[in-house]
Amino acid sequence: MEHDHGYKHLFSHPELVADLLRGFVNEPWIEQVDLDSLERVNGHYVSDDLREREDDIVWRLRWGDGWCYVYLLLEFQSSVDRFMAVRLLTYLGLLYQDLVRTGELTPDGRLPPVLPLVLYNGERRWSAPIEVRELIAPIPGGLEAYRPDFRYLLLDEGAFADADLPARNLAAAVFRLEHSREPEDLQAVVGRLVQWLKHPEQRSLRRAFSVWLGRVVIPGHFGETLAPPNNDLREMETMLAERVKEWQRRYEQQGLQKGLQKGLEQGLEQGLEQGLEQG
Repeated sequence: MEHDHGYKHLFSHPELVADLLRGFVNEPWIEQVDLDSLERVNGHYVSDDLREREDDIVWRLRWGDGWCYVYLLLEFQSSVDRFMAVRLLTYLGLLYQDLVRTGELTPDGRLPPVLPLVLYNGERRWSAPIEVRELIAPIPGGLEAYRPDFRYLLLDEGAFADADLPARNLAAAVFRLEHSREPEDLQAVVGRLVQWLKHPEQRSLRRAFSVWLGRVVIPGHFGETLAPPNNDLREMETMLAERVKEWQRRYEQQGLQKGLQKGLEQGLEQGLEQGLEQG
């Protein structure tokens, strides 16, 4: 739960969403939208059976004279949801119902375009279909023409090699932090974030990164919680530098102990073999 809240807080900042779109949506239409116009919209929709969707992150940005929407679903489950396309199709329908109800239409009275985007950070690689039609049995004779034509964009964090991630990109930094297994790698990414997020108006984002690192990433990877007094990213960098030294000494000590233990076990085995041979 802590991980979910931290991640959602990060992606509630327009700078991070802009870099996610800029760095990972490699489609021509991205050049036609104004990423600086990103604004968060209400992500609370109620379906007919009164089940509520409060956790979705919905953004809109300028596209010519109208708006383009981004429906960002953050998927933290360890298992892959085979029917994710059906879930998203339902959520998109709720969003469109809300846009119709509030009159948020294009100048010619049509619905605005929406990018349904799933950001997945599980250990297993994503294997579920990204198109609804793949989940529906085809019936020959014309009925297949009525299958819904819907697909979503999947970003599977673990599927990206480090070399494939854009260099100066906040979303890529999140991916790197999620998958950093060596303390030095984590420290390097945090150092770059401190350099990128210097402006006073970025204080909230610096704090969001610091809280997420201290409560989620570092405990998950290294079994220790870090909480800078003011939850500032620069303070986190300083504390992390000290902890990295401690972790390195701990790893060296553990390695030494394992080496001694292995040596003792090998010595006992050799002594036993020699005793049997002499006997």
